[in-house]
Amino acid sequence: MSLTATAPVSTTSLPVGQAPSQVYEYLAFKIGQEEYGVDILRVQEIRSYEKPTALANMPESLKGVINLRGVIVPIIDMRIKFRQEQALYNELTVVIVLNVGNRIVGAVVDSVSDVVTLEPHHLKPAPAFGNGFQPGHITALGSVDDRMLILLNMDQLLEGEEALRSYALTH
Repeated sequence: MSLTATAPVSTTSLPVGQAPSQVYEYLAFKIGQEEYGVDILRVQEIRSYEKPTALANMPESLKGVINLRGVIVPIIDMRIKFRQEQALYNELTVVIVLNVGNRIVGAVVDSVSDVVTLEPHHLKPAPAFGNGFQPGHITALGSVDDRMLILLNMDQLLEGEEALRSYALTH
């Protein structure tokens, strides 16, 4: 069952390099009970979780770094970033390696489910909340069949990660 969007999604919030008439592909993943999506064009690879090398004086969400074929990749636990209860690291826990801005970042999530194709009529604008909520972190809400995906703008979501910015500039 498809739902028609009540308001158009701004084309400035659509995935990089895609026009409003195209279909959009998102990698769907879970954090807690919620399902999120990230633009598939941002995904470099999906890896099983391995404990990163911890760095001193980093924020709690920055778990450390891994060496990915000679590239040092900072690892951010999205569960901590989203203030979720600390989940156990198990066989379903994965790291989504993303191209964000001019750097490569690993995002720890509970599990990855599939790639979801959304058409423009599946997209709804992110709601306005206030109280410190940053609506730019959400590109849109994707609704198809009985699924609702929170589509993330990883550039803006990680932009405020001061430690990550400092790390990216020096390494």
